[in-house]
Amino acid sequence: MCNKSFDLDIFSQILKEELVPAMGCTEPIALAYAGAKAREVLGTLPDKITVEASGSIIKNVKSVIVPNTGSLKGIPAAVSAGIVLGKADKKLEVLSDIKESEIPKISEFLEKAEIEVKHLKSDFNFDIVITAKKEESYAKIRIANAHTNIVLIEKNGKKLLESKVRCESDEGFTDRSVLSGEAIWKYVNNVDIEDIKPIIKR
Repeated sequence: MCNKSFDLDIFSQILKEELVPAMGCTEPIALAYAGAKAREVLGTLPDKITVEASGSIIKNVKSVIVPNTGSLKGIPAAVSAGIVLGKADKKLEVLSDIKESEIPKISEFLEKAEIEVKHLKSDFNFDIVITAKKEESYAKIRIANAHTNIVLIEKNGKKLLESKVRCESDEGFTDRSVLSGEAIWKYVNNVDIEDIKPIIKR
């Protein structure tokens, strides 16, 4: 059972884990990262993509502009940007190297590729499964619990990586179940700003 007691250090650690270098809103960037990883594993540009995402991700990404895409919005745009031009090794900065002259390639891909978005029924608020296909080959990537936490890499029926999705704290992440409006307000009013200055300064 995850511990739900109030502790300033726990809230500061959550802040540290959330404030990581990222380009834009983290949900679409995580989708772009998953797309870039799927392309990398597949080894070629796919022509059919299935995106399964938990409800909170679908809600949060629906109207968000994806960085470096020429103001494109939504899940298909985020995934396509990662697939076409993303660099998976940069994680949440996956789209940072896109040049303005390259941006039209994303829209071209969106017009040609078959992209299906499905609601993923999951016990986790943050859960993404992307399956990228080219003819008879496919690559599947699952990210759960945190924006770069890949728990499944599968290619053509072979699992190259698989991790059990557990409580966030069991995966090295601080348990978010301690978060509530009241607890966050209590933290804000009690934390010493000097203690978290290194976290927020960047």
